[in-house]
Amino acid sequence: MAKPGRPGASKGKKKGPVKGTGGHGRKALEGKGPTPKAEDRGWHVAGKRKAAAERYAAAGGKGKPAARPGVRAPRPKKDDETEVVTGRNSVLEALRAKIPATALYIAQRVEMDDRVKEMLAIATHRDIPVLEVTRPELDRMAGFDGVHQGVAVKVPPYEYAHPQDLLEQIIGRGETPLLVALDGVTDPRNLGAIIRSTGAFGGHGVLLPQRRSAGVNAAAWKTSAGAAARVPVALAPNLTTTLKEMKKQGVFVLGLDGGGDVALPSLSLADRPVVIVVGSEGKGLSRLVTETCDQIVSIPISAATESLNAGIAASVALYQVSTLRGAGA
Repeated sequence: MAKPGRPGASKGKKKGPVKGTGGHGRKALEGKGPTPKAEDRGWHVAGKRKAAAERYAAAGGKGKPAARPGVRAPRPKKDDETEVVTGRNSVLEALRAKIPATALYIAQRVEMDDRVKEMLAIATHRDIPVLEVTRPELDRMAGFDGVHQGVAVKVPPYEYAHPQDLLEQIIGRGETPLLVALDGVTDPRNLGAIIRSTGAFGGHGVLLPQRRSAGVNAAAWKTSAGAAARVPVALAPNLTTTLKEMKKQGVFVLGLDGGGDVALPSLSLADRPVVIVVGSEGKGLSRLVTETCDQIVSIPISAATESLNAGIAASVALYQVSTLRGAGA
């Protein structure tokens, strides 16, 4: 029996020179030349960008130019920036205020009370589309913790007033300004509650800083119970600067803080033009805003309670100022 050959060994071949390759081996050793640049490779991202730029230039600068290398193109802006307001009081107040609503949503087999009937009447009179939807669809529109009560309305983004314009309008009507400014309040439900209290106790508006603050969104609309349709909200590019400008116009700035030097019941500036500044529940008033205030006012509370919610603190202060103004009338 023959022994198996060694793996890889060839049989029956004689030793000696073999036929040449015709120079193929030498060409392989020489390589294919230098690697072309990324922008010269059509399949490469840089090559595609270069080709797009050349097409843009050939078109005389018309169309969409290619993005710069290493820079991500901005995402397109959403076409639908509307807010969905839910809840019967909020929806009815929004419709009464003639906010340019684009659609009214009614749940199937909704309970028809006087508020729903008035909503339908207003929508019909103003040619607002009325859409009947399922309750699960309204649940989705209202969000995880939203309570829609079977109705919702789609409204455009909130239009903020300018602080100086708001102040001039109040003075122009011959009224004594009573405003609330929020310093670091980021919960839209607190904002909604403060807007509601401002309207309830004779306030003229709310001031928000442009940064690090809650905005008037659907949650704020809902909590305000429709007051956001009546109480103007102004947006201040810089809250400290805006407060200083108001002080020059005779407005007194009162900051709410547990360690204030003046107790709210003994407030002596209630009959003057006033802006009440409310800080966040956790950090309170910022340093710059505190230094800008004319007085730091405290609300007497039980020692067992560390602090008040921003919305509640604003409500108590507004009530006290309203009561003192009424007593002095």
